[in-house]
Amino acid sequence: MEKIDILIRDETEYDCAEITALTAKAFETLEISDHTEQFVVLGLRAAKVLTISLVAELDGQVVGHIAFSPVTLSDGTTDWYGLGPVSVLPEHQRKGIGAALIKEGLTRLKALGANGCCLVGHPEYYGRFGFVNTDEFTLEGVPAEAFFALSFDGKMPKGKVEFHKAFFAMGE
Repeated sequence: MEKIDILIRDETEYDCAEITALTAKAFETLEISDHTEQFVVLGLRAAKVLTISLVAELDGQVVGHIAFSPVTLSDGTTDWYGLGPVSVLPEHQRKGIGAALIKEGLTRLKALGANGCCLVGHPEYYGRFGFVNTDEFTLEGVPAEAFFALSFDGKMPKGKVEFHKAFFAMGE
């Protein structure tokens, strides 16, 4: 894999339109997507629940984005966050940009005192970051092999997780 020089930084208000466009493009050809990821980000931003929203910049262009927002757990566990969506422009995928965004985002979550993070994603990808499947902690309607959790404090919640309602956004 070639080494590229990317800048990872907090999103600014000037990045919003670019983030929307790149998120739509990143998921455009993905068969398992319902192609609403850009609306999820817009909804999270509008609800002011984007705890962490980072962009990856390459040569002055925003080429990637990642969002983290709070989740609710049925067992009462607090300070857990959902990762997603994570988007990289197709022409820049498979260059480590998504991985760099995930690593930086998880570092920042830990610095905020988060207890853990969960996501829905590809089974082959997220294990490298320490995410695991768990039978005791689930997301309704999502197969166990596609739901992942990463505990920062060594305690895995039990029960169901609920992502923000923006994850069900279907458009503007």
